[in-house]
Amino acid sequence: MSDGFDRAPEQARLLRAPPISQDTVPQQNSESAMAKPQVVVAPVLMSKLSVNAPEFYPSGYSSNYAESYEDGCEDYPTLSEYVQDFLNHLTEQPGSFETEIEQFAETLNGWVTTDDALQELVELIYQQATSIPNFSYMGARLCNYLSHHLTISPQSGNFRQLLLKRCRTEYEVKDQAAKGDEVTRKRFHAFVLFLGELYLNLEIKGTNGQVTRADILQVGLRELLNALFSNPMDDNLICAVKLLKLTGSVLEDAWKEKGKTDMEEIIQRIENVVLDANCSRDVKQMLLKLVELRSSNWGRVHATSTYREATPENDPNYFMNEPTFYTSDGVPFTAADPDTWMILMMRWTQR
Repeated sequence: MSDGFDRAPEQARLLRAPPISQDTVPQQNSESAMAKPQVVVAPVLMSKLSVNAPEFYPSGYSSNYAESYEDGCEDYPTLSEYVQDFLNHLTEQPGSFETEIEQFAETLNGWVTTDDALQELVELIYQQATSIPNFSYMGARLCNYLSHHLTISPQSGNFRQLLLKRCRTEYEVKDQAAKGDEVTRKRFHAFVLFLGELYLNLEIKGTNGQVTRADILQVGLRELLNALFSNPMDDNLICAVKLLKLTGSVLEDAWKEKGKTDMEEIIQRIENVVLDANCSRDVKQMLLKLVELRSSNWGRVHATSTYREATPENDPNYFMNEPTFYTSDGVPFTAADPDTWMILMMRWTQR
């Protein structure tokens, strides 16, 4: 991977300068040559090097940047190539985000000047974020930065608007995707987790300078969870668990501020899945662990209590070290959130 991602396109001439041929010999001053004839003695070397050997490039160096001139024209990279190289670079070296993102955005501001170019940029980032699992978080950070620093704002919409429009395209087929084949579901799960990262990282600045999250994404995540739980296959349920571990605490806080009980409804949905769905035992255990996590306020501790003062009411982690018990069917449960587990046990005895 080339380390020249922070160079602007106009600097590509330096990177693609043609290599100096080995047959090129520097010309000497004519007068000096006449005064002091040079006697060249051909050394006798036992070399296995061939004059026909390909040119050498250091490991990790992209030969695309070292292409020679052809007919006097330089082969500049396209926008797609430049952006894709940078995305691959961030995937391999995420720690370089802080030091290189500013130059990257400045370069794009001089390059992305049309609706089509902006649309292409959005699609490249979306595809990278949904095809490479480890890039969903970095992709969300990148989207947030570009939404605030790209200057182009065409009639078709600015960067953030086009990004949300692209996400909506995938969102609208959520029900079909959740019940599709394995490949379709895998692509859908990648989209769900990327949208979760976008909800956490995409900042929207209000007219008074306040920073908020995109409410439209909050609504979208709720409907995506419905689609996943309505098709309780193992991989769908695993995706739902991952999404709730990622965003559950933030979603619940936002819903509570609005007086909504969406998280309570989701927990009830999980209980129904555990009791009725034909999912694997491991997945049922994951769901129960998620319920336990939520009952401990998503693992957050607001105040530290001494051992003697700790109670289930003032210490959200009170039950975290308690032993795990199992029903006759092997379903684990703990003492956390007694009301929930009592309901579960009563429903088990009625089956």
